[in-house]
Formats: sequence, C-alpha cells, structure tokens
Amino acid sequence: MAYETILLERKGAVAVVRLNRPDKLNAMNAKLKEEVAQALGELEKDDGVHVAVITGVGDKAFVAGADINEFAGKTPIDQWRAYGHTSLYNVVDRFPKPLIAMINGYCLGGGCELAMACDIRIASDKAQLGQPEINIGIIPGGGGSQRLPRLVGLGKALELILTGDRIPASEALRIGLVDAVVSHAELEARTLELAEKIAAKSPIAVRFAKAAVKASANLPLEQGLRYEQSLFSAVFSTEDKEEGVKAFQEKRPPQWKGR
Repeated sequence: MAYETILLERKGAVAVVRLNRPDKLNAMNAKLKEEVAQALGELEKDDGVHVAVITGVGDKAFVAGADINEFAGKTPIDQWRAYGHTSLYNVVDRFPKPLIAMINGYCLGGGCELAMACDIRIASDKAQLGQPEINIGIIPGGGGSQRLPRLVGLGKALELILTGDRIPASEALRIGLVDAVVSHAELEARTLELAEKIAAKSPIAVRFAKAAVKASANLPLEQGLRYEQSLFSAVFSTEDKEEGVKAFQEKRPPQWKGR
C-alpha cells in the first residue's frame, strides 16, 4: 500500500513505521492517524513481522503534537463524532505484537500519548516530552490523562498536565515515562537491536507474554493470575513449546515456527 504521510520499512522480522511530516515536526493530522492505523493493520496480518517500531522522520521530532490547524472551528459534535471512529491510540495499545516507540526528538501532546500507548519507549538524549495542551486551553484527549498516571503516578502526572511543562529525556527516564535513554547518534541502532532481540524469540510466546502483561493494568490480581494461567496452559499446545524444550535439551538454538 502507498502512503502519503508515513514510510513503512521492513528490516527482516522488524518493521519500522516512520511518521513523515518533518516540515510540520510530524504533527498528527487526520490523514497521518488513518495511515498509521492502516499500516499497523497491515503489519498485524504479516506473519513475517514479529516486532514493530514507530518513529518520526528527521532529527527534530518524534511527534510535536496534534496538528492544531485542525482544531480551528471544530465543534464539540465534530470532536465527538471523531471519537466514534477507532482511535489511533487504542489501535496502538491493542496491537498484538510488541511495539516500540523510538523517540527521536519532540514528543509532545498527542505524540506523548502515542508513545505511551506503545509497549516500550526508547528516547534520544535530545528528546523532550510533555502534555502541553493546557497552554492552548484544552486538555489531553488521546489518553494522556489515563495512561500518564499509570506510568509516572498521580502527582507527577497532574504536575505535567496542569503546568504543560516539557521535560528532558533524562527526567522522563527518572519518573518512568520512558524505559531507556541513549545518545541521539545511537538511537536507531540501539532500538533496532532491542527489536531484533525480541523478534528472535518465539513469536507466539511473545504475543502471549505481551497479552498477559498488558492485562495486569486492567485486571484485579486474582483475575490476572487466572488469565496468566490460561495463557500458560494454552502455550503448551504450540509447536514452539515442543521445539523450545527439545532445543534446550539438545543444547542448540531453537528454530521457531510461530505455531
């Protein structure tokens, strides 16, 4: 499929979705959101892709936020109707394969919300993150008020959302908003190294493991434990489990089939 606002690359079992509006600091408009969702749908069906990465084109921005030009004249009914369509943030959150945000610069507003919906966040040491919506008289609308407290705690989330302040990558790492910070020059290599490491595991086991961990955010402990047990039991029906055990016994690398 040809895209207008994104670039889609496959590097072996890893796919990279690059948000391609560098002249707008990769600000997300309706077209970009639609195309990212379409690309993820394409990658979900591609059995050759085990891990996906999202990043921005250029050295300045992952995503500098929503395209504010689309807000002018927008009515409450317009916005409510927009919520009637599938939210990109929910598409990202529910993507069944591991999804890594490679944060190469400004990660603000909707960009921060996009990164938070991913599974793992790796940031350049030049990155800045924040939820600055309050500065233009609005609030986060892509999940920021819900996902941010789950990552950094209620007080720090309130501070970031109510002040609209940007924070450097080092502070984002300290409070748990990102999972690693690397030098800007090494960002892509280090992110792809992690993606390839995960992609080398049994794809079906990876998907089951992700599902179990993601469920912990929404289920009480007892229900979460039962869900884990059901997935653990189900994985015993797979060819990859048999191959993994056999390879361990024979002291050789496993040959995963994804079945």
